[in-house]
Amino acid sequence: MFVDEVIIKVKGGDGGDGMTSFRREKFVAAGGPDGGDGGHGGDVIFKVDEGLNTLLDFRERNRYEAEGGQRGGSKKQHGKDGDDLVIFVPPGTTVTDVETGEIVADLIDDGQKVVVAHGGRGGRGNTRFKSSTKQAPRFSENGEPGESKELKLELKLLADVGLVGYPSVGKSTLISRVSAAKPEIGAYHFTTLKPNLGVVKVGDYDSFVMADIPGLIEGAHQGVGLGDDFLRHIERTKVIVHVLDISGIEGRDPLEDFEKINHELREFNPDLLDREQLVVANKMDLPQAEENLTKIKPKLEENGYQVLSISAVTGAGIDELITKINKLVKEAPDFFAVEEPEEEVVIRGPQPGENEQDFEVEKVDNIFKVTGDEVERKVAMADLSTEEGLRYLIKTFEKMGIEDALQEAGIKEGMTVDIAGLQFEYREE
Repeated sequence: MFVDEVIIKVKGGDGGDGMTSFRREKFVAAGGPDGGDGGHGGDVIFKVDEGLNTLLDFRERNRYEAEGGQRGGSKKQHGKDGDDLVIFVPPGTTVTDVETGEIVADLIDDGQKVVVAHGGRGGRGNTRFKSSTKQAPRFSENGEPGESKELKLELKLLADVGLVGYPSVGKSTLISRVSAAKPEIGAYHFTTLKPNLGVVKVGDYDSFVMADIPGLIEGAHQGVGLGDDFLRHIERTKVIVHVLDISGIEGRDPLEDFEKINHELREFNPDLLDREQLVVANKMDLPQAEENLTKIKPKLEENGYQVLSISAVTGAGIDELITKINKLVKEAPDFFAVEEPEEEVVIRGPQPGENEQDFEVEKVDNIFKVTGDEVERKVAMADLSTEEGLRYLIKTFEKMGIEDALQEAGIKEGMTVDIAGLQFEYREE
């Protein structure tokens, strides 16, 4: 089954918790802190596999989570980092963040990869909190939660040539004749319910990939018929082959069909009309075809279009068409070239001391709420099971400037403060 659009959820592995531990050895009455840091959580990584051509596997499973980091140990042992989760996707996959609408990645080349959800950093062990004034800290940090995202995956076929045209103009018949593709063919509209790919061989050495794009009718860019599901596949093609039923056997005007389909392409993406577009007058074996071609061909050529006449059923004109398409493919620019970064850079999210002023204070129903990514991270990693851990968190908030911001917002003694879901009664000390 061909599947070209799915929504999945991914989550980086949680960082391992830091360890609260003290050195215990014979003849050592009071050893110092020796709790180690937790390991980093694994990343979720998408990697292109040219052997794939569908997103079907994501229909069967739509939640993915990388391995978490292990907890730190005594004797300052660092917890093991979690393994990355590598997910293989077909070439032509566009990844979009559902919440923000931002395009996370456009994956084209075999082996190309991108981190789509970063793992959390490991929590610090109590050794890290030792200072000249606190020789025996009895708290550590929890691991940072891994990054969570809801992603939309869209597959845009990587084809050199895209066949467009109204239903039943003969696109499926054409691709089945010139390649090994075996699409369903019938004398009714929307026979093709999924894009078909075919490799067309030219001579002994040349070849190009052709895609039959189904479902294009008037209003396709707005979702009429099946068009908006499939128009995306044209975006990556170098050459557009516009197939017309030149016989007009179904009572439609071939020239009107041509103009309407081009209007849909323009509305979906104006850049599509910058592609080389070859017009193919099909069904020349039927009555009225010669007469219609005589009327229509000069008008199309006046507007700069090349017109070739064929019969996909009998094979007339097919060899000339293949030769012409192959020439256009070789001459056409690559419209989806992607510049590879000089080196892969992996960012694991905010590090200690960074972005510490990134918070907001808002009064809601007499509660002063403090929100922000860095604040939420501090709360998630705090050891709230110990009084020392809680005091350390409060001091961290003070250093971040949260108390000053609360006072500027008008907070008074006894009022409630909600900091990333953690509630306090405000005291002026």
